[in-house]
Amino acid sequence: MSHDKVEIFDTSLRDGEQVPGCKLNTEQKLIIAKELDELGVDVIEAGFAVSSPGDFNSIVAISKLVKNARVCSLSRAVENDIKVAAESITYAKRPRIHTGIGTSDSHIKYKFKSNREEIIQRAYDAVSYAKTFVEDVEFYAEDAGRTDNDYLAKVCEVAIKAGATVLNIPDTTGYCLPSEYGAKIKYLKENVKNIDKAIISCHCHNDLGLATANSIEAVINGARQVECTINGIGERAGNTALEEIVMILKQHPYLNFDTNINTKHLFKLSQLISKHMGISPQPNKAIVGANAFAHSSGIHQDGVIKRRDTYEIIDPADVGVTESAIILTARSGRAALAYKAKNVGYDLTKLQLDEVYANFLNFADQRKEVNDEDIHQIIETSKVYRDIMSA
Repeated sequence: MSHDKVEIFDTSLRDGEQVPGCKLNTEQKLIIAKELDELGVDVIEAGFAVSSPGDFNSIVAISKLVKNARVCSLSRAVENDIKVAAESITYAKRPRIHTGIGTSDSHIKYKFKSNREEIIQRAYDAVSYAKTFVEDVEFYAEDAGRTDNDYLAKVCEVAIKAGATVLNIPDTTGYCLPSEYGAKIKYLKENVKNIDKAIISCHCHNDLGLATANSIEAVINGARQVECTINGIGERAGNTALEEIVMILKQHPYLNFDTNINTKHLFKLSQLISKHMGISPQPNKAIVGANAFAHSSGIHQDGVIKRRDTYEIIDPADVGVTESAIILTARSGRAALAYKAKNVGYDLTKLQLDEVYANFLNFADQRKEVNDEDIHQIIETSKVYRDIMSA
């Protein structure tokens, strides 16, 4: 069966770096960009060129380094922004300028102190000017999530007329419900003239915890590019998590979408981002969290030991994790204790296990977790220790 391609636009080095205290230097950005290119992302948003000399120089260096992905530089709908963005990606094999302007009534009235007609003209002018530098121009309608669909469609139509190849429809504040956001994408697909000449992109924030769900709804309704970050890092509550989008599409093949991502690199890249930014994903973070493949409940442990997919819908190896983790706690059962005991050299009979398990529970009630060294102590203080060792 033929699957549609969904392009992965990674903005870890731009939107992701906007996390307070997570500034990266050029050397760190190059390390991450190289790994993103090897991961298979289609677009790397390398930075906001006009924002600082350091960001400009980083984009130039990334443009020289990246071999496969498009390298994208962000700008506002301002001529100098666009000119500097173009200069920053001069060396890119596949350059893209990402320019745009806010389109919600809130942005138009309070941010720009403007009107709808003027914003449409500024959108057209920005894309037209960017088009004089590169063929690949992405237009973003900032706060599209809170922009009424009829006006948003008019802005998108003008952007396409000016030469935009990609239309970014951001849920900038993370406000949309999945059904609302999906309906917005569907409306644009059905009501924007020449929409077939551009790719619709979704850029969702996670203020209400809906970024991934909104992005999936966007794809189902016609978006063919997802803008995301490793570990879901980004402004405020973060962005759509790259690893979540990619694995949802992989684990639900009936959706009929493919990406270029080599998923076996996901965990390694997650750790790399954590190391350089100094923030780790929460332990229960999907796909890459420390507990994503860890089991401490006795019922779950017994099931996973018997057959992994009883409680795991993803093979850990598919995302670069060595194996599932069986964590011994006071909630663990006999099967998990026997499994862990065997790993450290004790092959217990059923009667021996019953005796050791009673000792284990008393021990585990005093600890958060029971490690391999503790298992030795538990067994050595059991009444059947001599029988175990002579077996």
